[in-house]
Amino acid sequence: MKTLNEILEKVKSLPNKRLIAANGVDDHTIEAVHQAIKYGLIDATLVGDANKIAETCKKLNINITDFKIVDIKDEVKAANEAVKMINNGEGDILMKGLISTENYMRAILNKDYGLVPPKGLLTHITVIENPNYHKLITVSDVAILPLPDLDQKIKMTGLLIATAKRLEIETPKVAIISAAENVTPAMQSTIDAAIISKMAERGQIKGGLIEGPLSIDLALDEESVKIKGMKSPVAGDADCLLFPNIEAGNTFYKTNTKLAKAELAAYVAGAKVPCVLSSRGDSAKTKLYSIALAALMA
Repeated sequence: MKTLNEILEKVKSLPNKRLIAANGVDDHTIEAVHQAIKYGLIDATLVGDANKIAETCKKLNINITDFKIVDIKDEVKAANEAVKMINNGEGDILMKGLISTENYMRAILNKDYGLVPPKGLLTHITVIENPNYHKLITVSDVAILPLPDLDQKIKMTGLLIATAKRLEIETPKVAIISAAENVTPAMQSTIDAAIISKMAERGQIKGGLIEGPLSIDLALDEESVKIKGMKSPVAGDADCLLFPNIEAGNTFYKTNTKLAKAELAAYVAGAKVPCVLSSRGDSAKTKLYSIALAALMA
């Protein structure tokens, strides 16, 4: 798949998934969920203040009967109930509505009824459609893990490959990003990248072509690859980028959206079901794409 619209079209051909929105009371969430229903992607339950949901639906001229409503006034209780419903088998996708990321993640991570398997790892995966790149870019992590260690990076690499394969990329090309392409003892990210690359070479990480460390220009720009004389099947043609820390990943993410006008879809991987974690400021279109990606992964 080369565009986010292709994800939408693919999911339209699949059986509907069941989405549960935690405190799904705001304009952008309800509009995006309603669009996803109309596209034939999902059936949806909104957990939140029924009066606010009714007001929002009236303002947007949306038929409230298109949703199942679970009336809970408090946003934290709404998130907890949404997670419990997922655990009870009532939903295939969890979505963040008008609730802080902290409270949303706290519900997902709850030790009694949360969605994280033992020794599991949650990572935020974003699929970016940049008009200046020839295909989709799947990246991690831009929102959850501040400074992943080597073990976490290995798991993140596997989740990136799994996501890219759902995008019908047979052998995803994964670039392990650092500030330089040479292994430097003073820069831990280059050491981690070299280890992950060698593990893949020896078959310990399967499913993709993995190269690291790579600087961002070598990962994405063919001209830079030629100038620097890099020989790699990944360099200049990466499908996936694994960032060394949240600062690097988040900066890349926001630079793409704000300066390159890129569009994106995103979800939290590693939970029992895909979890949509869009910003409260994200557009309904971004949330629709994120729902489609989550439905594809589900």
